[in-house]
Amino acid sequence: MEPRADSATIISTLPKSWEDEETFHDVLYEWMERAPWLLLSGALHFVLFLVIAAIPWSVFEPADEQTIIAELEAPPEPDPIEELPEEPDEIETEEVMDEPVIEDFTSTESLEDSNDTALSDSVSPTPSPNPFDHTGENGVLGIGGGADGGRGLGGGPPRSGGTKQTNVAVDKGLAWLARHQDVDGRWNADDFMLHDPESDRTTGAGDPNHDVGLTGFALLAFLGDGHTLKRGKYRDTVTRGAKFLSQSQDRETGLIGHAIGHGYIYDHILATLALCEIVRLDRSVHLRQRAQKASHYLSRHRQPYGVWGYQPPPFGDTDTSVTGWALFAMKAAQDCGLEVDHEAFTATLLWFDEMTEEATGRVGYTERGSRSSRVLGVNDQFAPERGEALTAVGLLGRFFLGQTPDDSPIMTKQADLLLRTPPRWNPEAGDCDMYYWYYGSYAMFQMGGRHWKEWNRAMKSAVIDSQRADGSSMGSWDPAGPWGPQGGRVYSTAAMVLCMEVYYRYARLTGTR
Repeated sequence: MEPRADSATIISTLPKSWEDEETFHDVLYEWMERAPWLLLSGALHFVLFLVIAAIPWSVFEPADEQTIIAELEAPPEPDPIEELPEEPDEIETEEVMDEPVIEDFTSTESLEDSNDTALSDSVSPTPSPNPFDHTGENGVLGIGGGADGGRGLGGGPPRSGGTKQTNVAVDKGLAWLARHQDVDGRWNADDFMLHDPESDRTTGAGDPNHDVGLTGFALLAFLGDGHTLKRGKYRDTVTRGAKFLSQSQDRETGLIGHAIGHGYIYDHILATLALCEIVRLDRSVHLRQRAQKASHYLSRHRQPYGVWGYQPPPFGDTDTSVTGWALFAMKAAQDCGLEVDHEAFTATLLWFDEMTEEATGRVGYTERGSRSSRVLGVNDQFAPERGEALTAVGLLGRFFLGQTPDDSPIMTKQADLLLRTPPRWNPEAGDCDMYYWYYGSYAMFQMGGRHWKEWNRAMKSAVIDSQRADGSSMGSWDPAGPWGPQGGRVYSTAAMVLCMEVYYRYARLTGTR
């Protein structure tokens, strides 16, 4: 018989309460207690998943070259706000561009038409603080016809200014430029004539190192008449040119083209100016990136505490010509909302002051009142400047920097100086200077009044009378003058078209006096 266990032994062998065996009911009870928190956690994770899935991660990826090209090649979107009324085209299709215009607008009588009387002070355009804001009242000569009706950089009324002769000159000049654009979008300085019939090749080759600059300059002529990536008869021409400039840019430095030759900075400036004007007109996001990089490169090219020259720092060379072009490119960048170096504007105005003779108003090249040496004639001989190109640069620059003849009387002296050497088509005598005529026309347009009236009459006669009307050269201008050997026929044609667009390309910054 086994010994009987005592009560202590019996108690020690009983299972403790925390060691009781878990039953199904115990587990179910515990899960029910935790269920609300599990549901809440699951709901939060599901919401977080939906948020992450909805994020458009592609916006954080940098646009590549294919994206930019795709944007440029995309079909233009209709712009219901700025639809133009149907107008008969002077030149309806590119297939008939070679047909001569029946009317002859080169006679003296046609230039002195009744519209010239409107050049007086009887019409005062609304002043604008921004040259790119077209007021619609720039034109003081009436509205002319045209293939699409140029709208200028501000997208104002169709060709609000100019006469029928100037508008036809623009049409023929743009037609010639469009016919001589390469497939890749460039304007070829020395091989543009390959687009002509072999039996009638146009002459006037330029320096092949300047294809980028010539492409930018030619695009300015199309943009000035209202042709953009999205609208206008020549939107395909503009698209190809913009794509060429985009593909020619160094993605690291922002330089458009290559640092080859003495004047490569001119090419970069003209390309930058063209891109900025396209960005303003078409609001292209991807070309905006290219224009911003190009503007930054131009800022780095400026001498510290100074202005621009052919070479970047630390070489220290500065001159009025490069500085003037750079100023207008920087103003275009500013006006389309890009980041710019504002100190450059102050430095440029100080440079103009330093280069200007108080007695005459003449603006010098590298020293006060000094003349530049320029190529004269077909033998590439250098001779002192005969016109007042640099004075015109300084005068127009002062307008863009916010000065007026009322608060800066030196500007009236400068305008008087320009009237002493008005445009004349006389290449043999060295009087033909398209660079000068371009700057002078835009500066005198800003002056208005008698200065503009006298200059405009001379400018129209010199430009319209000299436009070619024969064969493959029809619509172009011979590359006469100082920069003809460098720019060739593409340069001369773009420059003269831009002169004929002066009536509507920029807004007047002050009222006509």
